[in-house]
Amino acid sequence: RNGYKELRKVAFQLLQLPVLKRFLLSFFFVSMGVQTVMLAATLYGKSELQIETQSLIIAILIIQLIAIPGAFAIAALSKRTSNLFALTICIAVWIGICIGAFYLPPKNSVAFYVLATVVGFVMGGIQSLCRSTYAKLMPETKDTASFFSFYDVTEKVAIVIGMFSFGIITELTGTQRNAVLVLMVFFILSLLFLLFTRWALKYKK
Repeated sequence: RNGYKELRKVAFQLLQLPVLKRFLLSFFFVSMGVQTVMLAATLYGKSELQIETQSLIIAILIIQLIAIPGAFAIAALSKRTSNLFALTICIAVWIGICIGAFYLPPKNSVAFYVLATVVGFVMGGIQSLCRSTYAKLMPETKDTASFFSFYDVTEKVAIVIGMFSFGIITELTGTQRNAVLVLMVFFILSLLFLLFTRWALKYKK
């Protein structure tokens, strides 16, 4: 009960923080896309693309290995430019990933490996970059734990809605390819809110 009170208090504070509010909306939609990809990628490869189990295991290993240099590369980009600019690039890449996944031919392991490489590269740094950006945009407060709890709850709700959307679109249309297009819409919305965040931050200054 006290936890819900703290979340409610943070929600009301966010109404007075336009920059952080817009960023959280961007984070919400990008989490819907990223987390759904993480959970449904092998399912998409198995049922829609008819990729063999052995090839799926290799793709998962590729994602995990590429995520390491990807995290360093994205961190270096954010250091040279800014967190918001680096996030903008990452989300743009995710939109391209969704387009590539939609047109990916069935039974083509090599193409699936290439896509897995790109996924691993941007997946390695986007989550940590989102968290560090949130920390930078937070106001000076003693309720740091409450703000990060709200952040974590936002991510968990995004996972549920993202997976539900993927499942319901697949069920209604009979193909997971259309569900991938829905994920692309999530990333586009995230990109728009991130651009609004950059504008609000500039206007605030």
